[in-house]
Amino acid sequence: MRRTVYTDLMAKYENPLEHACCVREGQQWISVDAKCPDGLCLEAWRCMQRFVEALARGEGNFFDGWMQNPMSAMISCNDGFRPVSFYIEVI
Repeated sequence: MRRTVYTDLMAKYENPLEHACCVREGQQWISVDAKCPDGLCLEAWRCMQRFVEALARGEGNFFDGWMQNPMSAMISCNDGFRPVSFYIEVI
């Protein structure tokens, strides 16, 4: 997982926020029965939910070979100012 912050875009377009994102690099979550794990940002979950559900059903190979591991996906949350990339895999 990687977290990026675009301070130039934040300064130009975003209203100041007290608390925008609590995700830290290195955090891990496990989804059981394709449910949102406790403590995971709900907006991030909405971005990855369809991939988690598909992987839980045994599906994979998204976009015809996009990932080296066909039972995985790299998904980013939709926060354009501080996107977080999540690596999702079947364990």
